[in-house]
Amino acid sequence: MDSLIQMIQKDMKPAFGVTEPGSIALAVSTARKYSNEEIQQIKVLLNSGIYKNGFTCGIPNSDQVGNAFAAALGVVAGNPEKGLESLIDVTERDNKLAQKLIDEHKIKIILGEITSDIYIEATLITENDIITVLIEHSHENIVKITKNNNIIFEKDDVLSENSKNSTHLNIHDYTLKDIIKYVENININELNFIKKAYDVNLELFNEGMENTRTTFCRNLFKLNNEKIISEDVNKTANLLCGGAIEARVIGLNKAAMSITGSGAHGIIATMPLYAEYKVNKMSEEKLLRGTALSYLICTYIKEYSGKLSAFCGCAIAAGTGMACAITFMRNGSYKEIVGTLNNMASSITGMICDGGNQGCTMKGIVATDAAFRSVELAMNDSFIFNIHGICDEKPENTMRNIGLIASPGMVGTEKTIVEIFNKK
Repeated sequence: MDSLIQMIQKDMKPAFGVTEPGSIALAVSTARKYSNEEIQQIKVLLNSGIYKNGFTCGIPNSDQVGNAFAAALGVVAGNPEKGLESLIDVTERDNKLAQKLIDEHKIKIILGEITSDIYIEATLITENDIITVLIEHSHENIVKITKNNNIIFEKDDVLSENSKNSTHLNIHDYTLKDIIKYVENININELNFIKKAYDVNLELFNEGMENTRTTFCRNLFKLNNEKIISEDVNKTANLLCGGAIEARVIGLNKAAMSITGSGAHGIIATMPLYAEYKVNKMSEEKLLRGTALSYLICTYIKEYSGKLSAFCGCAIAAGTGMACAITFMRNGSYKEIVGTLNNMASSITGMICDGGNQGCTMKGIVATDAAFRSVELAMNDSFIFNIHGICDEKPENTMRNIGLIASPGMVGTEKTIVEIFNKK
């Protein structure tokens, strides 16, 4: 069972800006390490999930958006040693140099396979060098680097193949009862590292509150009686969650604590729980145990749906984990947690992901509203029965079915979304 906490520890990472632009910048900046010659062209081949998520996504330290600009900044200012935070030191001069590369048509973004499995192939071309960096399965997993057809670095075949499951290798070996029992009984000191998620996400939220570029954040603040923490737990949750997501997707200069490779997943999995903790005056221990449950249920679903797909994993996977965690924090029974799971599965499953953009804020609001409704109904003996829809007698199968709706279920939807983007 110790592997469950290890899954969270390995997966919970700060991410500066939305993960996809950071991953693109990481690939390109890594390639740039191997040549100082003048750039002739940068070609970046992306799977549909990366392509879609970064299409109009805000970039930290920049007023620009999108895959091409992320690649251009990766060339001129990316620091590959900082992983997904590779653009943390970008300056205004760097933005101008990146724009020059765009204007000179030196950055080419290519849509590759329609798949939820992460794939980034960044090729840097100069007069004398061709360097290619390949990332697969997870956002930081560089599996191969070549220079002028010579292999500089290559991961072991087994590690490369299995890296997509390396942090969550055994999650499906456990039942929901196992997971709940685990978070109930683990020594609380072993969960202290989770506090860092709240430090990071609250700092991001505060940046959203203070920055003049946000709009949803300040309106959610008004709706919450102009209080950060009001007596209304749902409105407080929407403010904390929506404000942090908006700050992230428009590219404000603070990190989010990611889970399953996504900052927005990490925000939705945590911030409504913080509202529950503050408004209803719960113990910090209850918050940390609830967060562990939220993370693990999110992970359980994501391991079926894939890292990136045509459904909104932030709302569906993280939102479902968060909803079940709220029931847990309210001392709900196993039956009530399963009822919450069924209510979420039967309501927001199928919400599309049309990229990392301002729309993520609305998706977070919808997920938060659905979560609190699902909890309240389930704890008053109103929940979707197992015979209906994608719900199953075993909650593990319900979570599996949620994931399967995304992949392979929505591959055609993914294709349609990126076609719409290209026509725009």
